[in-house]
Amino acid sequence: MPTNPDPLQFGNFYHIYNRGNNRENVFIQQRNYAYFMDLWWKHTYRIAETYSYCLLKNHFHATGYIKAKEDISVEGKIKEPSQYFANFFNAYTRGVNNATGRSGMLFETPFKRIPITNEKYLMQLIVYIHQNPQKHKFVEDFRDWNFSSYHDLIGNNPTRLQREKVLNLFGSKEDFIRIHHEIQPLVGFDEEEA
Repeated sequence: MPTNPDPLQFGNFYHIYNRGNNRENVFIQQRNYAYFMDLWWKHTYRIAETYSYCLLKNHFHATGYIKAKEDISVEGKIKEPSQYFANFFNAYTRGVNNATGRSGMLFETPFKRIPITNEKYLMQLIVYIHQNPQKHKFVEDFRDWNFSSYHDLIGNNPTRLQREKVLNLFGSKEDFIRIHHEIQPLVGFDEEEA
């Protein structure tokens, strides 16, 4: 029986990730990737800043900052941060279940979250997340994977990602790209294999 992780705390960075229940795919149809991100923004944008993400067939990873309570502008009472994410998972599951005729849980519960305690770890984690499709052999080069934040972060199109903050963290766009192409083993990260 999984233990409940500590709830998300205001004013902290996190690695948020999850996989399909029984390791099943959570992106069943191609359109599910866009639907996931539409709901992600709808449910988390007001309380969280997203720095990176990667959506794979049976799991996903994201890094972000849960805003300080005083920096959140939400009408009505502010819920605990974990509740916004729980609402997101429930909405996505409902949509996929309705579209595909399936029923029951889509994701493992509770969703995983690891506090990010320093900038070096955050940088390593962003690189790890973007390189994840290559690690799992979905593509030979992570730049060929269409369902991650990598291209949005180096592009010029409008985005809800914290592009400027991420690129500044790495020093510049050029440094961001260069560091992503270096081999960067993530020290201290013990991911459960998806």
